[in-house]
Amino acid sequence: MTSHQTAQTMKPATAAKKLGVYLEATPAEFQEGVVSRTELSALQADPPQWLQDLRRNGPHPRPVVAAKLGVSIAGLARGGITDPLTTDEIDALKTENPEWLQKERATQAEVRKEAVRIKEKQAEKAERAQKQQPNA
Repeated sequence: MTSHQTAQTMKPATAAKKLGVYLEATPAEFQEGVVSRTELSALQADPPQWLQDLRRNGPHPRPVVAAKLGVSIAGLARGGITDPLTTDEIDALKTENPEWLQKERATQAEVRKEAVRIKEKQAEKAERAQKQQPNA
């Protein structure tokens, strides 16, 4: 029996998400086709000009906008940002530094601090448990 591997493919939306770009801003050929894992790897390793431009200038999808602003996706929504933003729009928001952005950044900083605290507590607990185990 011979086995032949078929190339794994993904929908354009999945590929765009993995590439960190806004699907609707990609070329029509990208949006209408399917992307194989090999093609995705090639795009990541040697991005074509359109991909470089999108990553540099946007419009960016919400996860990228949130990361660039240092807030959560939910924080974006609370701030009234529901549409993709360009790099210039993100920079303008950073410059304006509205009250909602300051608040969401502070919230995000607290969330990160709490995550670190929990991780450290779990590590200490695991270390204590390991010390209490008798040698087998």
